[in-house]
This record gives sequence, C-alpha cells and structure tokens, in this order.
Amino acid sequence: MESDQLDAVFTALADPTRRAILARLAEGEASVAELAMPFKMSQPAISKHLKMLERAGLVSTAVDAQRRPRRIEGAPLAGAVGWLEQYREVWERNYERLDALLDEMKAVEAKARKGSRQ
Repeated sequence: MESDQLDAVFTALADPTRRAILARLAEGEASVAELAMPFKMSQPAISKHLKMLERAGLVSTAVDAQRRPRRIEGAPLAGAVGWLEQYREVWERNYERLDALLDEMKAVEAKARKGSRQ
C-alpha cells in the first residue's frame, strides 16, 4: 500500500463519526439520508465525512436509478491491516523476550529464597 493511501486511510479512521459510518456500511449500503439519521448533524456534514472516506477508498458510491447508495470497500482496510501486521510481529517478539526475562528473574528469585531458608 502506498504511503499516501495509508495516510488517507488512517486519517479517515481517526474520526469517530467516520468509524461509525463505516460500521453502518458494514451492515449494507445506505444513502446519505440513512447515514445521517443516527447523528446530530446535517446531511451536508455527513457528506463531508463521506468525501473523506471516499478519498481514502473506504467508501464507494453506486448508482441505483435516482439513489446514490454508499457501500464500504474492504481493500484499503486490508492494506492498513497488512501494514499493522508487520509491527504486531515485532511487538510479539518483544513480548516473548520480555516473558523469557521475567521467567528468568522469577527463577533467580525463587532460587535465592530457597537458598536463604537453608
């Protein structure tokens, strides 16, 4: 995934309203009016959020007669997950080393306690 698209995805996901819109679209396509219903904001404000999601490639617009339903697009999310996955592997290795160090410290402490009792 290109850096610009990754930046756009994370910028779009940074806003709770946009995340809520994506959650709603994960249930199925919806019009701007349908997306605006649960929010205390105007349809133009929802449209601005949708434009940001569309620029990031997270949402697309279909044409259905007079309707313009929006739908979620998974590829950009999959790209972001792939990028994050690289770092998850690094974090897991670090945690494994930390676990090993803690086990070693516990063993040394247990041995010291056992030696002080004798």
